[in-house]
Parts: sequence; C-alpha cells; structure tokens
Amino acid sequence: MTVVPRLVFSAPSSGHGKNALAIGLLAALADREVQVAGFKIGPDQVDAAYLGLAAGRPGRTLDPRLAGADRLAPLLAHGAEGAGLAVVQGSMGLYDSVTGRPDQDSTAAVAAALRSPVVLAVDVAAMGQSAAALVHGFRSFDEQLWLGGVILTRVASSRHEAMLREALDDINVPVYGALRRQDLPPVLPARRHGVVPVIGGSAEAARAVRRLGEAVAATVDVERLLGLARSAPPLPATPWSAQDALGAPAAPANRPVVALAGGPGGSYSPPETTELLRAAGAEVVTFDPLRDEALPPGTRALVVGGALPEAYAEQLSANRKLCIAVAELARTGRPVVAEGTGLLWLARELDGLPMCGVLDAVGASRDGLVVGYREATAHTESVVAAQGTVLVGHKEHRAVLTPRAGQRPAWSWAGGTPEGFVWRNVHASQLTLHWAGHPETATRVVAAALADPAPEAVPAQPGGVPA
Repeated sequence: MTVVPRLVFSAPSSGHGKNALAIGLLAALADREVQVAGFKIGPDQVDAAYLGLAAGRPGRTLDPRLAGADRLAPLLAHGAEGAGLAVVQGSMGLYDSVTGRPDQDSTAAVAAALRSPVVLAVDVAAMGQSAAALVHGFRSFDEQLWLGGVILTRVASSRHEAMLREALDDINVPVYGALRRQDLPPVLPARRHGVVPVIGGSAEAARAVRRLGEAVAATVDVERLLGLARSAPPLPATPWSAQDALGAPAAPANRPVVALAGGPGGSYSPPETTELLRAAGAEVVTFDPLRDEALPPGTRALVVGGALPEAYAEQLSANRKLCIAVAELARTGRPVVAEGTGLLWLARELDGLPMCGVLDAVGASRDGLVVGYREATAHTESVVAAQGTVLVGHKEHRAVLTPRAGQRPAWSWAGGTPEGFVWRNVHASQLTLHWAGHPETATRVVAAALADPAPEAVPAQPGGVPA
C-alpha cells in the first residue's frame, strides 16, 4: 500500500478545459513549492509533457492497453514518489473509450482502478440549472465512480455562477472553482509542435504553463482540492521499479552508451524507457536530432521514441551530418530502434526531403490521420522482441511509407498487411510501444549494444541498404 494524494480530472467530453485546468493546478501548486506529479490517461505524450513541465518532474502516461491495467497503480506510485499531489488527466469524456471497452480503459475505469476521486470540468457556457442534471447523470451512471466535485468553465457572469452553484448545491456536488470565458485562453503552443516546445525548453511553453497556473490560482479553491486529494485511500500497490521489472539484472562491466533522441527537457520516449535502459546496464545519453550534428561519443545503440513530431521533417532532413552518422551506425550493425516519425527519418526521403537513407523506402504525407491501437505479433526476430511475441502498440501518423514493410517486416496484425522494417539490428516501425508493458526490450537492446556486430551477408533489397 502506498499513500499518494491524487485527483483524476475529467469532463463530459473533449473541449471542456480539463487539460488547461490540470496543467494550471500543477503549476499553481508547484509555485507554492508543493511537490506535484502529472499523469495522462492513454497514449498522449504531448499532454503528459506539459503536465510534466508544470510539475517540474517527468509527466507520464497511464495506458491500460500499452502498459497493462495491473501496472497503472504501481506506475502512478512510482511517478508520484515524494509528491504531495498527483494529478491524473483523463482522455475524451469520462466514460468514453476509443477501443470500445469503457469498463477497462475509460477515464472512469482508470479512476476506479486507482481508487481516486474525480473532478469534472464542465463547460457551462450554454447551460443553466441543466448543468446539475448533467453532473447528476455522470455521478449516477456508475456506482463505483467517486465524483468529488466540479470546476465550472466559461461562466458568463456572477449571476450565472450563483445560479449554477445553487443548482449543484441542491444535488450535494461541491464546486471547486468557476472560470470566466477569458480565464483559460488557448495559450499552449500549437498541437502540431508536439512535445518539442517542452523538450527544447521553449520560453513560449514555459509562459503558457505559468499563465494557466495564475488563472487556476485566482479562480480555483486549491486548498479544498488538496483536501479532497488527501482523502483518497492508500494505493493498493507498491511503486513500479525498473530493476524489479527486469529481475534486478547484474550490471555489465562496461556500460554501453545508448543514444536516446530528445532534448534538454526530456526525450521522445516515455520516462520508463530511460529507467529500464539504465536498469539493464546502459549509460543513457540524450541527443537532439533537430540540432545536434553528431551522436554522443561512444554510441553503441540508438533509440528514437514515437513522440518525435512529423512536422519537423525539414529540420531532420537539414541535419545532414547527423543523418550520415545514423546511417553509419546502422550499417555497422549497431542496434537502432525507431518508432513513429523515427521510421520516416530512417527512410530514403520524406515528401521529397532526403533523410538518413538507412531504409530503401519513401515517405509521403497524406491528409488523413491513422490512429489507434494494434495487437501486433513480432514478425521477425529483432532487438525489440522475439519472433512471435504479441504486444500492444499505438499508431498516430499522417505520413505513410512505400513500401510499407521490408523483406523482413517488424510487425503483423489481424486485418492488416505486415508493417515495419528489420534489417541487421535495425527495428523501425510506426507502431509505438510503452516499454513498461514489455521491459524485455531494454534487456535486448543493451545486450545487442554490448555484442560485437557480425557482418551480415545479405544483399541490398527493399527495406535495407547495401552491406
């Protein structure tokens, strides 16, 4: 059992302001020197990054599909160690699920698994007393849900606020704050920039988080929210540990350098990736693929996480020295794991822009967005997984690659053709994994980094460069 004061922020649907409120609450409390931690339900590393920026420690995702439902409480306990408050931001509406399994992976289901009170953000711009009926319905829909109260957004006036508070008081639902239409302006950097403003230490991102913190501090009863969070019972779990997940492996005599794509504010991978690699015996060194012209000295493996945005293709292409260094690392048989846009970076070109040329494939952006979970089977033995291993990953991309797969594909799944590329010790795919759900990947990457790569007598073919 682990004591973690905690709140889950949710809403009737997207667009009610829960993201801004969660970030603002963390920033407001951090400004008071309260130790806080931020989490995002689902695979969204962008929201997690801004929650982390507000909290001053890495933001983390809690995804029942990617990490496993049984790991949610341990991961929360781990990420919130020493914190006086953990804020968990929900996804979509409180009872919604993109997988069609709301009893397992909706925000309500995660809140129940975490035994956490829920604070509902409600946009009341077009509502009066009906807001109470809506909130009552959300509270009554699931008897296991602990609805701790609401925060009202886009309130029109003092009179409007008084009417709403009276209606909600009639159904015994606490109101922790009421924000006017102008109180939560759209100050965060555009979504197309992804996690880059946080990872790169953007002043715009820092100002936006500070502005949200000021808005919440001025309009929300922060002390009452802290009291609600502290009323949560102990978590029925011990904190997750990378060492325990790997079985406490013995440290190698020489710790191989694993280059992890990112920047001064973090990486394009979940924080658990770094922790697992270190527990497996690696020295993890972050490098910036948008700015650094060389890999870290002594690099023996490369990992590019799935949060690298497609919007930065021009910067990736322009960094020719680094592209050459990455191609040479792959050619010599060193392990390279590339997810999401990392796969496009390893291709010959993307939208006519030259990339690393590790894979004989061409990427092209399209209007539609490919998004969703995949239960994937490892098609080929690789540094990521043994052949036949079944894992759950997530895809979110606009660009597609031709061909879709090399002669040795990375993954296959029901209803789709094989996808991704395995060549020598390269594993590249647009499918993004959460390594906490499959910690053996870290062990495989470090083992491959320690090994002397053997030349592979395989001629060039689609999906591979010449030996």
